[in-house]
Amino acid sequence: MMLTSAVWLHADDREDAEKAAHALAYDQENEGFNIRAEAWNRTLEPKLGKATRMQLYKGNEYCFCVAVPRKSGVHITGAVLDLEGKPSGEILPVLDGWGFVLFYKPKKTGMYMIAVHQTDQGKRKEVPVSMVTGYR
Repeated sequence: MMLTSAVWLHADDREDAEKAAHALAYDQENEGFNIRAEAWNRTLEPKLGKATRMQLYKGNEYCFCVAVPRKSGVHITGAVLDLEGKPSGEILPVLDGWGFVLFYKPKKTGMYMIAVHQTDQGKRKEVPVSMVTGYR
C-alpha cells in the first residue's frame, strides 16, 4: 500500500510540474511564440542539474518554460549553453522560484544545451522538472 501511495504522489508532482510549465508557456503563446505540445519531463536532483540537447536555428527566437511543482519549495534556474559551452540567454524567473522562462536567439544554427539546476534559495530535494518550448 505504501508503494502505491508513493507512486501516485510522484505522478501528481510530475503532473503539477508539467501544468506549471504549460502555464508559463501559455503567456508566451500570447506573445507570438509557437508552443510545442509535448513537454520534456525529468527528475531534478539537489546536487546534479539536468540538461537536454536541442537543435536551434539561426533567425528564430526560442523560449524555454521550465517548472518544478509549485508547492515543492524548490527554486530553479537555468541557461542555454552556446556552441562554446558558455551560459547564455535572458531569464525571466518566477518570483516564488519554482520556474522560469528562458529566451534565446542563436547566432548560428547548431546543437545547444538547455541546462537546469536547483538554487540554494529554496529547499534542496529530488523533484520532477518539466520544460515546454516555443519559437517565433
